[in-house]
Amino acid sequence: MVTGIGVVAPSGIGVDAHWRTVTGGVRRTGRITLFDPTGYPTRVGGEVPDFHPAAYVDTRQLVQTDRWTQLGFAATALALADAGLPARAPDPYDWAVTLASSSGGNLFGQRELQRLWGGSSRTVGAYQSIAWFYAASVGQLSIHHQFKGPSGVLVAEAAGGLDSLAHAVRTIRRGTSVVIAGATECPLSPYALACQLRSGLLSAVDEPAAYRPFDRVAGGYVPAEGGAVFVVEEREHALARGARIYGEVTGWAATHDAVHTGPDTAGDPATYARAMRLALARAGSTADEVDLVVPDALGVPRYDRSEATALRAVFGDRPPPVSTHKSLTGRAHQGGSALDVATALLAFHRDTLPASAGPVDPAPGCELDFLRAPRRPVSRVALVCARGFDGFNSALVLRGAVPRPRSATD
Repeated sequence: MVTGIGVVAPSGIGVDAHWRTVTGGVRRTGRITLFDPTGYPTRVGGEVPDFHPAAYVDTRQLVQTDRWTQLGFAATALALADAGLPARAPDPYDWAVTLASSSGGNLFGQRELQRLWGGSSRTVGAYQSIAWFYAASVGQLSIHHQFKGPSGVLVAEAAGGLDSLAHAVRTIRRGTSVVIAGATECPLSPYALACQLRSGLLSAVDEPAAYRPFDRVAGGYVPAEGGAVFVVEEREHALARGARIYGEVTGWAATHDAVHTGPDTAGDPATYARAMRLALARAGSTADEVDLVVPDALGVPRYDRSEATALRAVFGDRPPPVSTHKSLTGRAHQGGSALDVATALLAFHRDTLPASAGPVDPAPGCELDFLRAPRRPVSRVALVCARGFDGFNSALVLRGAVPRPRSATD
């Protein structure tokens, strides 16, 4: 069961801010400010507004960590508070943390390497050895919150945000009561942007509305930071303490194309569709039971067509409503797929399936049933999909809890 959600994303800090962005259709992308992007073909990104790391991380941890990890500290603190759980595990070996990662501590690493090669001291700080490492967030959170159960990190680019929740479920089935799952990311540094530009998948449109998945004018994605972290809890443990339950992870599956992402690839719709079918089968859900599909929505025309083909292969010519909000926030890699899970769970919690943020004019081959106006859920089943570079495909099935009447504290 998911009992806590912590959002730290371009859509805002906290679930209420994120939900207002999603339901209001407010675009939160703009010119990158974490560094000067002048001279780069991509200058637009999604940044977390008004994020002050010192509000969530003490001075000792600040000097040891990259912004990506600091975003993870904040999202975890918010998730634990949302779940009504303490900041320190009362039974450390019964609590664990499993997050997704991919590019690691870019800003920290770049700063230190510039000191090494551009400064007179020709040195790096002691924490360069750990702050850039893709497992740094899991390690720091484990130490800070005393999560000493079976912990780990998954690396599958954007698909990892879904994989982390699946791994959390497996960990709980093996006897752990509480697992922190999800992901954050910060791919906004000169080095990180240069790496992404090599793929040829970034948008070069120099305006906030540069990211338009499934639209005729789609021309690539906009990079973003942030993501979402969840408290995943064993059912009886959650019920015994009277926890508020957002929903249940009922099914998951992953497949792999075994193809390197290149200028001519588009992902294999057959293996992607297989992940969706497997996830639904493992959840005990049928295709016609799905209330909502939240797609990967890369915003690259050939990938968008491939994703639409996969969805039609699973659902036929009458797919369930599709809703995506990545155009509002940018693509935060594994943090973005975790944010999609937060949106789906909040949709059931708020009893409202939010309208899709696009496309305005669907591209040929991308004619899906995009949700044009909010509606109430019926079966309370959502399918969240994500693809990672170099062939990762993941699909996650969520069943939302029936919402209780909202109180002033919700």
